[in-house]
Parts: sequence; C-alpha cells; structure tokens
Amino acid sequence: MPTLLVIEDEPKLLRFLGTLLQEEGYHVLLESDGQRGLRRALTESYDLLILDRMLPGTDGLTICRQVRRARPSMPILILTAKDAIAERVEGLDAGADDYLVKPFAFDELLARLRALERRAHPPTSPGNAGMAVGPFLIDEAQRQVSIDGQVRSLSAKELVLLATLARHPGRVFSRSELLEQVWGYDADVSEKEVDVYCHYLRKKLRPFGADKMIESVRGFGYRLNLTDRRR
Repeated sequence: MPTLLVIEDEPKLLRFLGTLLQEEGYHVLLESDGQRGLRRALTESYDLLILDRMLPGTDGLTICRQVRRARPSMPILILTAKDAIAERVEGLDAGADDYLVKPFAFDELLARLRALERRAHPPTSPGNAGMAVGPFLIDEAQRQVSIDGQVRSLSAKELVLLATLARHPGRVFSRSELLEQVWGYDADVSEKEVDVYCHYLRKKLRPFGADKMIESVRGFGYRLNLTDRRR
C-alpha cells in the first residue's frame, strides 16, 4: 500500500483526493501550503508525490525541481489548471513524470498513479518477490516476513508498520508520522496505538532475536536499527 504525499491548495479537492485515495487503499499525507509541502516532501517518507502547480508560499515547479534533485527516483505527478503545451513542457522539464490537467476524472488519476508505480517498482520474478532489508525478507502480498529463512505471519498493520520502517532503515519516524502512514491521515486512533503495534511486532520478532531492531527513540518515535540484534 504505497504512501502518497498530496500538496494541493484547493480545500475541497484536497479533501476529495484524501478520502477517495484512502478508499483505494493508499496511505495519504495531505498538505495545502507550498512551503510546508516542500519541507515535508524533502524530509518525510512517502512513495509518490502528487503536486499542484500553483501553490501559496512556494510554487509547484520549485518544489518539483528541489524534490527531483534530492530524490532522483521519486515519482512526481503534477496537477494543474493550465493546459497549454508550453505549460506541460515546463512541468515535465522541471522533473515531473506525468502531468494531469484539471478538471480530471478520478479513474484517470488512478490509472496514472498505477503507471507511475509500475515504472518505479517493476515486477519482480516469483523467486525474488519481497523487500529484502538486513535479515528481513518482507512479503507484503503474502503478509509475512522471513528472517534467516524462518517465516512469521503478521497482521496487516504489523506488516505495513515493519515495511514503513524497513524502507528507510536507521531513519527515526515520529509517532504521528507512523500513525499517518500506517493508519491513514484521518484515522480515529491515538498515537498510543503506534506503541501498541510496535510492542506486538517486537513480540513476533523476539523468537528470532530481532525484536530489539525495532528501536524506540525516547520522546519521539521509532526506527529500524539493523545493527541491534541479539545473538
């Protein structure tokens, strides 16, 4: 379930996208201001950026250029009301992978997102499916993790939590950030839920000596520490 960062200053459209994209199974992070959006785009963890061209604070093309320099492989889709060829060329030259003109059909947006995901993550062969990080082989399709060849089944939330941490080993995620990425931006749960599921995850990893790799950072959040494993 990829995480999308959506930076859009039209409140109705932002709410619309947040609601419908979450219903499609995405984890959605929402931002309406260009300066805050740029900060989040450069510092937070996500899989695909949906970016309005005209934004208050910092315009979309500036954000696109800076994200492209900092994260060369990040898929970027620009939304805009400007449909002139020159405007599209300018957006693509700024580093966008795709360009969608408003108003647009939601089904078309979903199709373009799927295409960007396929480009960013080409299908792996059946023998190599999964994400390998340290001793973990995380299979999101089968909802399980293999540790040194031993398989452990995880709940949906445990799996997404582990995969989120594993995509950026060593990076500290705040509880609020994990709450957004694992439960969704409008989930009616508290940050204590993050602590509960990290406890569940550690308990399942304990037989393999990997529980301490889910490391808590006091007063802030959690990270995956690949060096902290019991022998």
